[in-house]
Formats: sequence, C-alpha cells, structure tokens
Amino acid sequence: MSITIRLAHSPDADDAFMFYGLAKGKIDTQGLEYEHILKDIQTLNEWAKEGRMEVTALSAHAYAYVKDKYAILTHGGSIGKNYGPMVVAKEERPLETFKRIAVPGKMTSAYLALKLRHPDFTEVVMDFDAIQPAVARGEVEAGLLIHEGQLTYQKDGLKCVGELGVWWFDRTSLPLPMGVNGIRRDLPEAIKKIVSSHLKASIQYSLAHREEALDYALAFGRGLPRDVADRFVGMWVNDRTVDMGEEGKKAIRLFLAEGESRKLIPPVGEIEFVA
Repeated sequence: MSITIRLAHSPDADDAFMFYGLAKGKIDTQGLEYEHILKDIQTLNEWAKEGRMEVTALSAHAYAYVKDKYAILTHGGSIGKNYGPMVVAKEERPLETFKRIAVPGKMTSAYLALKLRHPDFTEVVMDFDAIQPAVARGEVEAGLLIHEGQLTYQKDGLKCVGELGVWWFDRTSLPLPMGVNGIRRDLPEAIKKIVSSHLKASIQYSLAHREEALDYALAFGRGLPRDVADRFVGMWVNDRTVDMGEEGKKAIRLFLAEGESRKLIPPVGEIEFVA
C-alpha cells in the first residue's frame, strides 16, 4: 500500500538543499511517497497548531504550542553556533534604545530570542523579506532578520545592532536553535522511524553531492549569488543538521525553559525527540 507523507518546509535555499535528495528521487524511500509543501515559516507554525502536515519545518519556539501534536526529529534542524538572527538599523546604537522593531512573526525563534535579549520593544509583524527594505526606507527603526538577510543587509547600508546567536552563545556556550523538523505524534512508530531515516539520508546525500544540491537550491535563493548562497547553506545545513546530538537537544530545552520562565510561552514539559 502506498503511503504519502506531506513534507512542509520553507521555500528557502537551505531547506531546498537539505531536501534535494528526497525531492529529486536520489534516495530509496521504500514505497513511501513525499509531497513537498512550500510555505513561509510563520504559516507552517500556524498550520502545525492544527496538525495539518505529517512532517513540517517548525520554529523551535513554536514547539511550545504544538507539543501535543508533534515530536522533534533529531535531524533537519537549523541550529547556529555563535551566529543567528540579527537586528539591523540605519544607525548604530545600543539595542535597548530601539523601541519599535519589525519581526518576521511572533512564533518564530528569532522573535523569542529577541524578547529574551530585549524584552521592552513594540513588535511590527511583517513578512520576513519585507523587513530589510522597510528598515532601509526608514519605515521602522530596526528589523529582525532571518534567512539570507543575515548576509545581505550591508548592501542596503544597514548596520547590525544585535547578533542574537552571539549573545546566546556568550551566555550559555550553546548553539541557538532556530528551526526543527516536527513529525506528527499520531503516525505509527514504524513510519516515524522510516521517515526519520529518509530525511536524514536526504541531508547526507546533499552534503555528499554539494554542487548538484546547491544548483537545485539556487532556484530558491531569491537571486542570491552562488557564493553567498553557498555560505548561507553552509550556516544552516551542516553536521548539526544531520544530527543535533545532545548539545542540540540541550540547547532546545534551555531555550524553551528560558521562554517559559519569563512567561513568554506556555509550559513545555518533557520534549520528545525522534531519531
């Protein structure tokens, strides 16, 4: 019997890179079929509250709201060690002096990290790719950048006024967890294990065939030059993506625990990981 797994992820170069093996039939899926659903991360976070997809990219922050429906896969995560989302502005001054900041969604991990770092600001929610131009035009004081904006903000004359991954690492000596892959809890355990192995194999295939996987990912790079796309992919698809390990699990637990202790998220309890 054929089983179709809906696999939802962002239409970004790093996600496209890691799922290249699956998308292009480069690995044996043992009769399972995968339907790739591409949406921005804020939409995927909202869908996950409904349990809409069998497997979905999630913000680590969003897990607090979908823990009853999803477990976290130990691979496919976007976990930045000493780097991550950043706040940019037209003028350089202390982060705490910025009181109106554009953010890419209130369920994103970048938003939770910023609230932990700088609790006293008013958020202006925008699509992630609208933030950098809005800051450059002076429509908002500052903006919280995710995705490739972390590498391209300087071309618009903007300055980094807060590097959240660096701040987190200085405090905890841990990487900052941004995104994870969630798998629905109600799937049979055997299917969870098989799907998990396929996603891991896809990431490993892409890392082993980097140039062809990067060729595919460039179609999702929103005009990024190849060298910039390669750097961006390298930031978010690496050994920690193949397996987050105990360090990655510890980082997720601490990140959510701090959010919970500040009453920024609901109680999380035990986090279920699927390997």
